[in-house]
Amino acid sequence: MIMVIKLVLAHLLGDFVFQPNSWVKAKEEKKLQAWQLYAHVLIHGLLVFLLIFLFSWDWEAWRIALWITLAHFVIDSCKISFQKENTKRIWFFIDQFAHFVSIYWIWLWFQAREISLEPFTNAKSLLLVTCVIFLTQPVSIIIKVLISKWTPQIGDVDKKALKDEADLESLKSAGKYIGILERVFVFVFILTDHWQAIGFLIAAKSIFRFSYSKEAVNRKLTEYILIGTLVSFGLAILTGLIYLKLSGN
Repeated sequence: MIMVIKLVLAHLLGDFVFQPNSWVKAKEEKKLQAWQLYAHVLIHGLLVFLLIFLFSWDWEAWRIALWITLAHFVIDSCKISFQKENTKRIWFFIDQFAHFVSIYWIWLWFQAREISLEPFTNAKSLLLVTCVIFLTQPVSIIIKVLISKWTPQIGDVDKKALKDEADLESLKSAGKYIGILERVFVFVFILTDHWQAIGFLIAAKSIFRFSYSKEAVNRKLTEYILIGTLVSFGLAILTGLIYLKLSGN
């Protein structure tokens, strides 16, 4: 496990601490012709070698560093070659996920351990993934359908507070992602038996909602938002309890 921690530490230092923004921009503009790309992956390899060798004096570190360097080069090359201006955010997460997967597999290889997908395919893991996915877009749609009969019309809302349509659209998108995050947080709090954190989350959101409703919208929209919030928290809590019951925790 200490080896994995060293490899992750090397990745965090190389990708975020010792990589200037100017290098990132240069790689995006010049792609494989950017010298910054090659300097970046070499720094990664050097960090891996130093973190392993300096603490264990194991010359096997150079082999691990070499494979990490090659894997990092391939992953970064794919990212800068295929990403577009409107897909940078998606490719950032794909890139980071690929790096951590490569670290895990290289560690397994040098530990002479059998690569197994069993931890990711057993019933409990699949149930966990199913619950998390359910709490994202599916629950958002369920809530929308459940409270659709109370959806305020534009005439019911204080138009001065809504400003223009662009602001309204932005708030709707933000609200969806806030709902997804709050449900995932509640789910995690239940699994870790931190029920008090759920109370803190509800209180924090209530403060912001009260300020928002007091200054921006009338009573109908305030009640509509409150119903949606309570349904969101309720489904998250119910999903967490169902997971604990079915998983035997």
